[in-house]
Amino acid sequence: MSIRKTLAASAVAVSVLGATVAMATPASALSWSCKTSSKSIDDAGYNGPWADNWDFKIKVCAARSGGYGYGKATISWDAPPYYSGVTTTFDAAQLRLVLVRPDSAATVKTATYDIQYKLEHSNSSGNGSWTTPTIKFKTGKRVYADTTLRLDWNSDGKGYRNYGFTGSPSV
Repeated sequence: MSIRKTLAASAVAVSVLGATVAMATPASALSWSCKTSSKSIDDAGYNGPWADNWDFKIKVCAARSGGYGYGKATISWDAPPYYSGVTTTFDAAQLRLVLVRPDSAATVKTATYDIQYKLEHSNSSGNGSWTTPTIKFKTGKRVYADTTLRLDWNSDGKGYRNYGFTGSPSV
């Protein structure tokens, strides 16, 4: 093959590669549709005289681009300060993030994150926050993201209690 043909073939390959890279959309560049909701949740494993409610806020977001649906969530909490560093509050704690197709109400992607350590190691004021990794599912249809906070309070004998939060608008 001549040098001219080799250079031309290389230029075409670089152009195709550039077009492929230009079409890929990183999750941070997506146009997110988000909804925030909050709940005050009583520590079911404590019945003493001190305040024991945890105030949770979850911002759940969905996006769609290039045939894919995306979801992510940020959870923040405000617990009484004396809970900070107490590792006996929960037997387990999880945040479940799902992508749902609103046309069929079918869950198409689920991710469950262990957040017990994060909750039990809040800052000295009892506060903290954490953002999930972005989840992704190939779909040509609309999606929305939804979350469930799953808390297994220590010493209540009930296992996981599920707390639903408002999902994102459909995108």
